[in-house]
Amino acid sequence: MKLNGAVALVTGASGGIGRASCERLAAAGAQVIASGTKVDNLSGLPGTHLAADLADPEGVQRLAADALAAHGRVDLVIHCAGVGLAGAFAGAGSGRIGELVEVNVRAPMLLTALLLPPMLERRSGAVVAVASIAGAVGVPGETAYSASKAAVRGFCEALRAEVRPSGVTVSCVLPGAVDTGFFARRGAPYDRTWPPPVPPGRVADAVVRVAERGTAEVFVPGWLTVAARLQGGVPGLYRLLAGRFG
Repeated sequence: MKLNGAVALVTGASGGIGRASCERLAAAGAQVIASGTKVDNLSGLPGTHLAADLADPEGVQRLAADALAAHGRVDLVIHCAGVGLAGAFAGAGSGRIGELVEVNVRAPMLLTALLLPPMLERRSGAVVAVASIAGAVGVPGETAYSASKAAVRGFCEALRAEVRPSGVTVSCVLPGAVDTGFFARRGAPYDRTWPPPVPPGRVADAVVRVAERGTAEVFVPGWLTVAARLQGGVPGLYRLLAGRFG
């Protein structure tokens, strides 16, 4: 996809990966539609600002309609919005689990379903979803979050194969720990000494790169690919090493 002149909708644009992605897309010449829970949180970002409650299906539908109305089309949708849930899964409340599934899984699926038909008609467009390494290997203490991001990865894989003949691309970005406010919002800080969190701009660079190239999947940092491939190809060995080294 040529980003210069393309209309790009970015969810989760209030901060972190989403905000950095908006800035990089604008620098590449894209017409950015930045979406967050509150318009005030989008201050300073280029382009059009839209508020949306992604935990509410009606809010997702309004976002799709408002985005299409803003420029007449959406060429690229980037799903950066997400919520976390840390702690033992036993006793996790239905409310927190429900919100996590709504925002992390249902919202990107529904928003894509609403914006995809015009892309298919034009035989041009791109969908990029930010998942997580937790969705590839499973992380103890983040069971619900891992499950939601695994669903995002599976969604991208299936949709990619489905729309490939149309010229629309679907990409998945799987970062490790990222230096954002995510950990504070999920209720538990990032307490590992290794690997260190990467800056959100590094993930945003990957988001822009896969959108341009139509790359199927990329891990950030790249060495996480080894962990994912090991877990998928030799799961017994992966579990042994993960149990010993974390």
